[in-house]
Amino acid sequence: MTDIRTHTLVIPGVDLVYDVRGPLPPAAGHRVLLMIGQPMPAEGFTALAPHFTDRTVVTYDPRGLGRSVRDDGRSDHTPQQQAADLHALIEALDAGPVDVFASSGGAVTALELVVTHPGDVATLVAHEPPINAVLPDATAAERARAGFYEAYQAKGRGTGMAAFIAMTSWQGEFTDAYFAQPAPDPAMFGMSAEDDGSRDDPLLSRNSWAVTDYRPDAGRLTAAPTRIVVAVGEESAGTYTARTALGLAALLGQEAVVFPSHHGGFLGGEFGYAGKPAEFAARLREVLDAG
Repeated sequence: MTDIRTHTLVIPGVDLVYDVRGPLPPAAGHRVLLMIGQPMPAEGFTALAPHFTDRTVVTYDPRGLGRSVRDDGRSDHTPQQQAADLHALIEALDAGPVDVFASSGGAVTALELVVTHPGDVATLVAHEPPINAVLPDATAAERARAGFYEAYQAKGRGTGMAAFIAMTSWQGEFTDAYFAQPAPDPAMFGMSAEDDGSRDDPLLSRNSWAVTDYRPDAGRLTAAPTRIVVAVGEESAGTYTARTALGLAALLGQEAVVFPSHHGGFLGGEFGYAGKPAEFAARLREVLDAG
């Protein structure tokens, strides 16, 4: 088993905590592989990272999440700030350009990193980035997002998460039929409806709306030296993040590459959302090696 070394990078506004598996500088012939999510800390990659023992793998807790305690007085999570943090991290590693596997909101951060610091990333695998702007029903998607936010504000995390799951599992565009549904019961998903009074969940509050509001710059992304691969889960077909992945791929003039499992396909049970990490890792290796 590869040892995990934990470090802290002190930058303005945050003590950014990251983990390194493997040597630095990396072994000859291999770039550092950076794995990022949002709003997910490094622990989300505990099932995927061990499949890459031949590479140096770096994971981190984004600003304000997990161990990365912020002192900038803010609670919002923006792709611009997260990309700036990643640039500082890559500089600190002194091993760029790196390869990046980025999932969900992490993929949005990685797109911004490619735009602002194109020399930092050799290959980016952007897995199901949730970007409303690339959808034909973008306005309806924003209304659906407001729906789970309002449910969270009204009754707390269980109710908000149930509405979030209903949104992200809906098949196809957000039509009148979607909005006519009764509010889902948290018990349907094994969750409690008890309200603990908190309203700062990074997924259910407005703190991460800048992620789904992100507008990718197709011109700068396609002009960058970075090889960008948009990935979509085979079990995600028709759902919100599958549609955003396909929309981004079309914007960039490419076809999305199909990966095993679903939106959390690389998870091994973390967050109660098990995927197929071994199969997912094999596909990711194929895609990285092809570059």
